[in-house]
Amino acid sequence: MATTRRIFCSQAATLLLAPRLLLAQAKSTSRPDVAAIDHDRILAQANAYLKEPPNPITTQTCPRSPGTPHDYYSEAEDYWPDPSNPTGPFVIHSTGPSNPDAFTAHRDALLNFSIYVPALTAAFLLTNDESYAQQAVKHLRAWFIDSETRMTPGLLYAQTIRPAKTGRFEGVVEAVHLAEVVQCLLFLNTSEALTESDHTALKKWFAEYFEWLNTSRLAGLARDNKSHHGSSWFLQAAAIAHLNQVADDAPLTTLRHRYKSSAIRAQIVANGEFPRELSTANPYRNTLFNLDLFSGICVLLSTRFESVWDYELQDGPGMRTVIARLYPFILDRGMWPYLADAQYFSDLPIRPPSLLFAARAYDRPEYADLWKRLKPDPTNAELQRTFPIRQPLLWVTRPKILSF
Repeated sequence: MATTRRIFCSQAATLLLAPRLLLAQAKSTSRPDVAAIDHDRILAQANAYLKEPPNPITTQTCPRSPGTPHDYYSEAEDYWPDPSNPTGPFVIHSTGPSNPDAFTAHRDALLNFSIYVPALTAAFLLTNDESYAQQAVKHLRAWFIDSETRMTPGLLYAQTIRPAKTGRFEGVVEAVHLAEVVQCLLFLNTSEALTESDHTALKKWFAEYFEWLNTSRLAGLARDNKSHHGSSWFLQAAAIAHLNQVADDAPLTTLRHRYKSSAIRAQIVANGEFPRELSTANPYRNTLFNLDLFSGICVLLSTRFESVWDYELQDGPGMRTVIARLYPFILDRGMWPYLADAQYFSDLPIRPPSLLFAARAYDRPEYADLWKRLKPDPTNAELQRTFPIRQPLLWVTRPKILSF
């Protein structure tokens, strides 16, 4: 066949583009450089948070709280006074705006604290600049160490429905962000900002909180719930157990057994979906939330000798099936086959750490490529509450010191 001008131009363009295509293929990897990708984002956030003073719960008290100023307290926003019985128990109001009189200051303060400290820690990891570590430690001391401001290690009064005097198991999810704060301790441990007495006090606080998670009736109800409430308990417990694994690996071993024996069976069906998230008002958001929780759990429970990512039930799926099922809906929200969320559906998906973690676990570059393309941060506080891992650098980097 004679070479026409069109064929010649086409072949020439192919030759010119080939190196670029090869380069693009070479850059497609299941283990992207998270430090390089998130470098500017991390430093921009951390530099802003250097100016944020600690805001522990003792600075914002509620006269309705039955506990002390050190006890975490929040009220359910979807419950209102009964118009027919204004002085009686509150009743659920599942549609419309939230109750503006509900006390949520502790929840919001804990969320902000759990955003600031990981960003500052990630910046310290990137730069080795002690100013970031010093600011992170300042927050940690205010929340967990200083006697005048420290929080009681428990959530007995979280998600209270007035006029009840105790909270509900749904309140455990409000502290899910502490899992990433625990990850920070593994890296701040190398900083001069964190003293030996700080080490001891932080270990004591989280040991007491771990005890509460495992002995409280409310925490037990959360643990046994077959939705993201159960996963939120699991991620917190796994983070604390992982922190102390060198000194005592038994709690992590127990959690690993629980994951295999009950967690997967309780929440995941054969096609890889979380059915109980689909019946909520925000099925897409809660599905992605639970996916991130399970992925974080897999990271914490896996070792160099055993990966729970690969565990599958004989009669059902494991995480490989889950991520394969949900990947198309993260790639294209329009393919979501169920009801759209009541709120913020068009703002999703946000860059889910589950994609990054699964890419590394299963050697799937396409998962990592999609993770890189998505916007990295939620646009409002409501979405922040269902975004438990914001600094994946702290989850994919091996700390120099694994335990206090």
